[in-house]
Amino acid sequence: MNLFTEIHTLVLDALAAMQAEGALPEGLDLGNVTVEPPRDPAHGDMATNAAMVLAKPAKAKPRDIADDLAARLRGDDRITEAEVAGPGFLNLRLAPSMWQAVMRAALETGDDFGRSDMGQGTRVNVEYVSANPTGPLHVGHTRGAVFGDALASLLDFVGYHVTREYYINDGGAQVDVLARSVYLRYLEAHGRDVAFEDGTYPGDYLIAVGEALMEEVGEAYVDQPEAVWLAEVRAFATDAMMDLIRDDLKALGVEMDVFFSEKSLYGTGRIEEALEALERKGLIYEGVLEPPKGKKPEDWEPREQTLFKSTEHGDDVDRPVKKSDGSWTYFAPDIAYHYDKVERGFEMLIDVFGADHGGYVKRMKAAVSALTDGKVPLDIKLTQLVKLFKNGEPFKMSKRAGTFVTLRDVVDAVGKDVTRFHMLTRKNDAPLDFDFDKVLEQSKDNPVFYVQYANARVNSVLRKAREAGIDVDDATLAKADLASLSHEAELAVAKKLAEWPRLVEIAGRTNEPHRVAFYLYDLASELHALWNRGNDDPSLRFLQEGDAATSQAKIALARATTVVISAGLGILGVTPAEEMR
Repeated sequence: MNLFTEIHTLVLDALAAMQAEGALPEGLDLGNVTVEPPRDPAHGDMATNAAMVLAKPAKAKPRDIADDLAARLRGDDRITEAEVAGPGFLNLRLAPSMWQAVMRAALETGDDFGRSDMGQGTRVNVEYVSANPTGPLHVGHTRGAVFGDALASLLDFVGYHVTREYYINDGGAQVDVLARSVYLRYLEAHGRDVAFEDGTYPGDYLIAVGEALMEEVGEAYVDQPEAVWLAEVRAFATDAMMDLIRDDLKALGVEMDVFFSEKSLYGTGRIEEALEALERKGLIYEGVLEPPKGKKPEDWEPREQTLFKSTEHGDDVDRPVKKSDGSWTYFAPDIAYHYDKVERGFEMLIDVFGADHGGYVKRMKAAVSALTDGKVPLDIKLTQLVKLFKNGEPFKMSKRAGTFVTLRDVVDAVGKDVTRFHMLTRKNDAPLDFDFDKVLEQSKDNPVFYVQYANARVNSVLRKAREAGIDVDDATLAKADLASLSHEAELAVAKKLAEWPRLVEIAGRTNEPHRVAFYLYDLASELHALWNRGNDDPSLRFLQEGDAATSQAKIALARATTVVISAGLGILGVTPAEEMR
């Protein structure tokens, strides 16, 4: 049940009637007519901009349209007040029965309350994490993993067919460096003294990999030239790192549907196939790029390269796909990879990148636009850096990775649920501070605690009600007489519940799962406010001694709140707390 959609339809029907009667001209575009919460709740329950957006094309005064529309809406049983404000905004107040219907819908549909078919089964590929398989995931990957996973769950909730995908960057030189680093640990396992030089990875996490390699091949690679062991050690090390990464993701509650290997694109003709598709469109040519900005002419060597006309699809400059020596650029396999996604039938693509990939956005969007003639949208979401603190001071944890703080360090310190929720308390492209003390703090200032506490409080009410012999299963609560829920604090909770279906659709339309975290905090705040009012006013307490019917009505509101909290936390990948400890 989406109450905002219901009232929006009511407004559109009234406008259609006005057109049929000649009060408005036929053929008006009603696409910009909205129904949404007013900025100031004191103005009403909902507001519509219909008169404001239709006045100019209708060649009428906005107030005249608003007055006519208001009169028609007042005749509907769902509307108790329709007041024109200012130049033509229309504020609406809804009948109490509408809020009661919202509560019943939540209780009857459970965690599916708010689900929609907005996505209409559109096949969407969400690629996230995609870290180089050279070590454990670090805290920056943690944010991208949580954001991507929550986004995938959100899109599923609003009706998309979602595939979660990890792109294994195992085709570049960094994997050769990994192999050499593992080889050093392999020699170390044989009792040799080694030195990590030339950019090799010194992290302790490779000790076990070197020992495992020794168990696998014995002394076969000792004192052997690189040509003998590089390819085999590279594959062994990559598999070991991907096992480590899968374990890290599992600790965070992330499970991928697909792991796609970059290496599978090389030597198989798949890169050539993608570039041929662009060439057939006249978008591949041989040319020389202008010097990069900041380069002095004497420092620049013009070289003929194979270029993609990315400027024809919104990029700033054309991009090389093949170097003058005939080898591929990093961009070429990325084009092929996205071409492969399109060939697999995905109708929408989302890439979640770290902030350091900002310069890659336009070229990648240009490539997908060119490959699909603009038919398959690509949305690229950048996640900004995470700064670690303890007691407000910059904090560095043990670095078993050698150079960075790991995802596992963070999860082990505060838990999966706290990590995930807090990573979504800021928009993805805003910097995030992660204070190990504050995220565990039991206060209103900690959104994780405040939402979980609301859920736990309601569960405590349910337990006490059962102990008192009151039937509080959802089916019974949905049939309770809710007419007694008339206090402003009770209605504030019900009205916030009504926003949930609208909120998740907006979040899904904008690919912004942080909106869910923000909403849950606001909903929890309304629940806590009602609870606290009950400390002073016994009539607002959820359990009314000796009055099972009134208790059930009040508990229905509380239980409907936890239904939505559970659904929202499910999208975020967080387990609702049954009790606080």
